[in-house]
Amino acid sequence: MANDSLAPLRLLGERLRTLRARRGASLSEIAAATGISASTLSRLESGQRKPSLELVLPLASEYGVSLDELMALPTARDPRITPVVSELNGQLVQALSRRSSPTQVRRTRIPGSATPPPRTPVSHPGFDWVYVLSGTLVLLLGETEWRLGPGQAAEFDTSTPHWFGPADHRAVDYLSLFTHAGERAHDHRGE
Repeated sequence: MANDSLAPLRLLGERLRTLRARRGASLSEIAAATGISASTLSRLESGQRKPSLELVLPLASEYGVSLDELMALPTARDPRITPVVSELNGQLVQALSRRSSPTQVRRTRIPGSATPPPRTPVSHPGFDWVYVLSGTLVLLLGETEWRLGPGQAAEFDTSTPHWFGPADHRAVDYLSLFTHAGERAHDHRGE
């Protein structure tokens, strides 16, 4: 099975031939313009010669295309994310962004419980944004308690001591967005 990462190399000859044909140029004319022999160009176009940067860079320049365009490198990765649900401190957490994303997005479900969780405020660098999907979320921000219902959101500086959890014995689902600065705190404390 061929390695898909080599596909651009296998198709390069075809692209070179197409670019030359669009220009209406002969192998000799391209050879004169780039300093690459006509026989080498012919072997590149037929796939009998492996390309190197020494050959590809002058050709990209001559045809007025970027190296990415000439090599037909993918311009964007697959944008789809396959969220994985994990359990963290009794909460179900679903990452909705790639770990490499500058903003982390998570869906969290805090299951209902007859015993309310302890309110232990934390602080850390960054900002947090929460959006309640279902249930009622309590946001303790400093000494002030806020209640958020479905469709309500809050944004706050996480250097202020904060805690959030269910307002009662029922489950609460919410989305949260935060930067990498706050990611470690979320991962360890389950905020």
